[in-house]
Amino acid sequence: MPTVIRSVCVSLLLLLPLLAHAHALTGKVTRVLDGDTLEVLGEDLKLHRIRLAGIDAPETGQAFGARAKQKLLALVGGEAVAVEWDKRDKYGRVVGKLVAADQDVNLALIRAGLAWWYRKYAAEQSAVDRLLYETAEEQARTTRVGLWDDASPNAPWDWRHRPSDPAQDAKICACDSGQVCVGKRGGHYCVRPGGGKKYLARETQ
Repeated sequence: MPTVIRSVCVSLLLLLPLLAHAHALTGKVTRVLDGDTLEVLGEDLKLHRIRLAGIDAPETGQAFGARAKQKLLALVGGEAVAVEWDKRDKYGRVVGKLVAADQDVNLALIRAGLAWWYRKYAAEQSAVDRLLYETAEEQARTTRVGLWDDASPNAPWDWRHRPSDPAQDAKICACDSGQVCVGKRGGHYCVRPGGGKKYLARETQ
């Protein structure tokens, strides 16, 4: 293949991850809710709730949940961020790749052993990202980094479907604690003093 044609092909391949995202959001992080969810005040002066694409981090109250949240905060704290996205989930959250200081934050969490590659949604990623995320998880498993040091780490999607324990939820996720629980269908809520659940409002379009 001629050098010029090869160079053009390589350039197009490098652009594919960017072309795959129809939207871009830039702004500042105002709050980190857990290891894969945060809020960004966009340049449009609107508050956007972001769900990191392609990964699933341990939930609040789950082993390594606090460490995942701390790691995400360390990666984005004080940084201007960009979100490359092309979908919202059923809760109205923007689902996308978070970039801070020229780093793919989603990928960094997998490399740190504080998130799984979310294979269920692999088809929504570019071929390049699928390869990077899968390789990063394999490396983290091999080197027993983070949650992979546990003999049998519990995947968040399994943990979310565990039998409900209202007493434990009330202890961890009291509405004045700043923590949230995750319902069986993925909704985030806190527990009122009287024991009732208060679900977080969906982000508006």
